[in-house]
Amino acid sequence: MWDWIVNILFQILKIIQSFAVDWGLSIIILVIIVRLLLTPLMLKSSKSTARMQVLQPKLQELQERYADDPQRQAEEMQKFYSENKFNPFGSCLPLLIQMPILFALFTLLNNLPQYFSGENFSFYGILPDLQASAAGTIGQGFGPAAPYLIALALFAVLTLIPQLWMSRNQTGQQASSMRMMAVVMAVMMLWIGWGLPAGVLLYYDVSSAWQVAQQLFVTQKVIEKAKAEEEERMKNAPIEVNVVRRERKQRPHKKK
Repeated sequence: MWDWIVNILFQILKIIQSFAVDWGLSIIILVIIVRLLLTPLMLKSSKSTARMQVLQPKLQELQERYADDPQRQAEEMQKFYSENKFNPFGSCLPLLIQMPILFALFTLLNNLPQYFSGENFSFYGILPDLQASAAGTIGQGFGPAAPYLIALALFAVLTLIPQLWMSRNQTGQQASSMRMMAVVMAVMMLWIGWGLPAGVLLYYDVSSAWQVAQQLFVTQKVIEKAKAEEEERMKNAPIEVNVVRRERKQRPHKKK
């Protein structure tokens, strides 16, 4: 199903490898390319998330007001989204787009010898074999397994940090739920990553590190700016409504 995406990534990786020489470096360059292409969409998603956080109290009011009438509740919420020009699924779009890329990358990195025969898949000696896993090297002793265990630990930690950072933008029960979910996800990453090839771990580690840096230096500023703009718009909205109502009252009534 993902064959055509895998083939595209294969061609890209082949071009990168022609000048990068080292396979680990080629994977890192591939991460940078994918992340740069997705950056505009990620920033748009961040703005959508920020707007959702500002609009959340209004949405909760609608849900409570029409709790006994699901059909009316759905209609009012749809009307609210339309009036505020908000797409509730906008923040999910980057993840949905990345899913086929991630599956294709996993297939490619997990089967590198089938695409590039006779190659030595290493990362400058740091990870001697990008096809090996923590599970497969632990039997050789701690020394040989250490690089793979570090890559595995980073796999979990770099999954945890972005989620904890995003929970700072939430309050109350939502923040607690996000932090708990982040811990659960980190533990799951340890379990999933135990048998993954080092090349896959390297890709995710670099990609997650990019996400952390992006959150620190770009995303958070975008969210804060979007929140401020949305809060200002919401403050002005009642004023605009009142002005329209006054204008209607001031219009001369037509005599029958």
